[in-house]
Amino acid sequence: MDQRGHGGCRPTRRTFLSGAGLVALGLAAGGATACASGPPAAAATMRVPGEDVALERVWMAWPSSAAIWGSLLPAVQSDIATLARTIGRSVPVVMCADGALAATQARGRCGSRVTVIGSIPVDDCWMRDTGPVFRTDGSGGRDTVGLNFNGWGHRQIHGKDRRVAAEVASDAAVAFHRAGFVGEGGAIESDGDGTVMATTSSLVNPNRNPGLTQRQVEAAVLAAYGATKMVWLPGLAGRDITDDHVDATARFVRPGVVMVQVGGAVTTGAWAQNARDIRRTLSTATDAKGRRLEVLTVRGPDSLPRWPRGQWPMFLDSYLNWVVTPTAVVTVQFGDRASDAAARSAIARAFPGKSVVQLDLDRLYGHGGGGAHCVTQQEPQP
Repeated sequence: MDQRGHGGCRPTRRTFLSGAGLVALGLAAGGATACASGPPAAAATMRVPGEDVALERVWMAWPSSAAIWGSLLPAVQSDIATLARTIGRSVPVVMCADGALAATQARGRCGSRVTVIGSIPVDDCWMRDTGPVFRTDGSGGRDTVGLNFNGWGHRQIHGKDRRVAAEVASDAAVAFHRAGFVGEGGAIESDGDGTVMATTSSLVNPNRNPGLTQRQVEAAVLAAYGATKMVWLPGLAGRDITDDHVDATARFVRPGVVMVQVGGAVTTGAWAQNARDIRRTLSTATDAKGRRLEVLTVRGPDSLPRWPRGQWPMFLDSYLNWVVTPTAVVTVQFGDRASDAAARSAIARAFPGKSVVQLDLDRLYGHGGGGAHCVTQQEPQP
């Protein structure tokens, strides 16, 4: 999402709704519209896999708009390039850039391990929400489903990003379908074994799915993801532009196992309470196979040494907004040595056999209010 702020001038994904300014792209007028038209979701044999499967590639998008980022653009580009190069050590990365000039710039910053294409126009870098969700059938077949991205509830105008899902699917040479609901990839976690989870605040929301009940939204999500059980989590509507995407607070590690980030000293107030509520909900939840979920925890940072204390509330202080590659879990460090080390240990225990790579992505997490998972979309192997 293009909510980059700088200092207190521009809103971030975390503070967009409480800020006074509007991003240069502007707000869309009017309420949400119903889901986009298109063919129905594919047969139920297609399923969104968990994120620990073998990958064909990872899709990203290059931020190049000074209208969105202002003077922060070079710093955010540096974080995107760092992340792309890191992921590219173990899995191919395709970076979509907005035209030839942006593509040339991205190639220079990302290096030879990253394939940059200028044929898919983008507004900004939030590929998790704008890109397609890939599905597999377990027998070598694949397709994609688009979640009808509408600018996070019509809060921003993203003319190019609305078309990214279909364009990526076409470039990857896989069939594209439209889901029967409006949402974003960061709003839904899938274990690949029949269970998905999401916050009610993001999906059961009139800015995305007006007129649909929670039951109707659930049916549409299950159909799109090829799942049979949905775990609804409490969320925070109106506190950030995503209406509380699940991928910052609770993640599937593998089927039957979830990890929740509980608040460190940086996270206070409603966000800290929300994390506690999510943990409590998951502690009594079962998955599609009837298993009681095992709930692991990681504590958020107790300080952000590189960041002014007054700007902590806009910072996405999430160790969980990770990217899983074939060899590593790519996450962040915030400069708090004790908190970073504890998080690294917790994640390493959750993912035996994978290294934990912690990057300094402060500009993306702070000025953007989004993280590594938010700017990537994995494409599984057939």
